[in-house]
Amino acid sequence: MNIKIAVNTTVLSTGIRITGSKSETNRLLLLQALYPGITIGNISESDDSAVMQQALANTGSDVIDIHHAGTAMRFLTAYFSLQEGREVTLTGSQRMKERPIGVLVDALRNLGAQIEYTENEGYPPIKITGKALTGGKVTIKADVSSQYITALLLIAGRLENGLELTLQGELTSIPYIKMTLGLLSELGIEATFEGNIISVKSQISNSKSQAGGAASKPTTNNQQPATITVESDWSSASYFYSIVALAQEGTTIKLSSYKQNSLQGDSALADIYKQMGVETTFEGNTIILTKVKSQPTTLNFQLNNTPDIAQTIAVTCFGLGIGCHLTGLHTLKIKETDRLEALKIELGKFGATVSITNDSLTLAPHSLFKPGSSESVGNGVAVATYNDHRMAMAFAPLAIKTPFIINDAQVVSKSYPTFWDDMKALGFSVNEL
Repeated sequence: MNIKIAVNTTVLSTGIRITGSKSETNRLLLLQALYPGITIGNISESDDSAVMQQALANTGSDVIDIHHAGTAMRFLTAYFSLQEGREVTLTGSQRMKERPIGVLVDALRNLGAQIEYTENEGYPPIKITGKALTGGKVTIKADVSSQYITALLLIAGRLENGLELTLQGELTSIPYIKMTLGLLSELGIEATFEGNIISVKSQISNSKSQAGGAASKPTTNNQQPATITVESDWSSASYFYSIVALAQEGTTIKLSSYKQNSLQGDSALADIYKQMGVETTFEGNTIILTKVKSQPTTLNFQLNNTPDIAQTIAVTCFGLGIGCHLTGLHTLKIKETDRLEALKIELGKFGATVSITNDSLTLAPHSLFKPGSSESVGNGVAVATYNDHRMAMAFAPLAIKTPFIINDAQVVSKSYPTFWDDMKALGFSVNEL
């Protein structure tokens, strides 16, 4: 569906409950499949997490289609490599077939996994023949996607010899790796991260039966908590930070449920948006965002650890009429779309001057309004979303400054199905065309 979005008067100060983190949920769903008995609270309502649940529950089909869910593709590749006697082909959307997976497949093959490419070398679809993997030592490139690393770490405890993972090159998205290690720790799975080496201890306490030496069913430790409650998604919170930054002074929005000691790297939002006039305060598990007076100038952010909020920051800066220089964005080119190119094209429709490199974006200061006029150059612009949920949600706050159209707005369901309802609760008009 295509929508026209605007704010009729002012943004309303209200409270919003945000669904659980997709990143935490998908990690925990896979761990739950490996370590039965875990229960998960506040599971993400996203399409990606639904796809993950369906795939893990699938015991009959030989072909599993994960559509646009990149996290599911990476995590499930590792998971099904361990499922002895199971043969599965993982496939997805056309865009998914263009997203590389060779780095992960090579690492799993080095651990003994049997994986074949069924169409193009290095890309999905892939045929996986599950088998027992003993683990050991493996090296993986660290500058491509942290999801490859996480996929290996999630299965490491189920490898007879555990895993010693050497990271080669500059580390990308370290907070996501630390999130994974934090969740493993909550389950009592021992891991260390020293220098460029991550070691995970095996949770298999009895790898051989006493009779005949055949492999027995692995048993795990008893340190697993009964329930882990997923923290709400900080990436989703970024759109409300943007709304408050673009709204009038005094606007407040309350978001729940969050932790001050969050495992999510995108919790850096609080420090980043402070430079754009948004104060963050905690009341229990609720964060309160308040717009205060500010006069930001051109901003520079290194986002190597938080690339998923780059689109939101760029649009916020444009709405404020200031420039920005964002670096550390090389992973954005292999997301749901090439996000750097998409930002350049869509911001350009509003008159923005944007330049990009392989890992950076530079936005020049620019006013949305014609010189000497209150008429916005954005009225009537239609923003394309490229099958990318973050394109739709990152641009939405700009409606505070000008009405415009968002095409294929339903794409938000990938991570935040109730997004447009929450926008309406804040005073935005969202009208289907």
